[in-house]
Amino acid sequence: MPKVDFLFDFGSPNAYLSHLVIPGIEKRQGVKFDYLPVLLGGVFKMTGNRSPAETNAGIKNKPEYQRLETERFVRQHGITRFKSNPFFPVNTLMIMRGAVAAKKLGIFERYVDEVYRHMWAEPKKLDDPAVLKAALLESNLPADKLFELAQTAEIKDGLLAETTRAVERGTFGSPTFFVDDDIYFGKDRLRDVEEAIAARK
Repeated sequence: MPKVDFLFDFGSPNAYLSHLVIPGIEKRQGVKFDYLPVLLGGVFKMTGNRSPAETNAGIKNKPEYQRLETERFVRQHGITRFKSNPFFPVNTLMIMRGAVAAKKLGIFERYVDEVYRHMWAEPKKLDDPAVLKAALLESNLPADKLFELAQTAEIKDGLLAETTRAVERGTFGSPTFFVDDDIYFGKDRLRDVEEAIAARK
């Protein structure tokens, strides 16, 4: 079976939408995506990239078209739990460090599901520590332990290393996927990702 990686940052709505579609691919293809947390701000800094919100500002028709494409994707996949976050863009440094900490604590999958819920299904301002702590507690996650670990050098260095490694592999944004060493960018490439997986089984 091929190795399939999903490089994500909670701040990307397209990564969230991908997250909702991935389970279907896993079931159909009998694979498991390896979720790799990366700091999108760090990726942008290392690659000279900028967010679509910045690059599309002032361009006539392009933002409207991208919203249309998102609506089509949502309808196509029957997604019902997605809302624009009114606090966007949210600084994701703390919650991405939290993802690395959650791996260490053995609660990574639940952490990812719940933080994504609080970001894009029931949107909250997750770069406010008080709001984040309340959200984690609501989800029965160990907020104090996650906050404590996220401040350690081990976790900070771990996120930086994962982000640096991602850029070295060719990443410039999120969501990014790898099927073995082949890179795919964007939620609209998930069909190609699935075809590549099927071809290598």
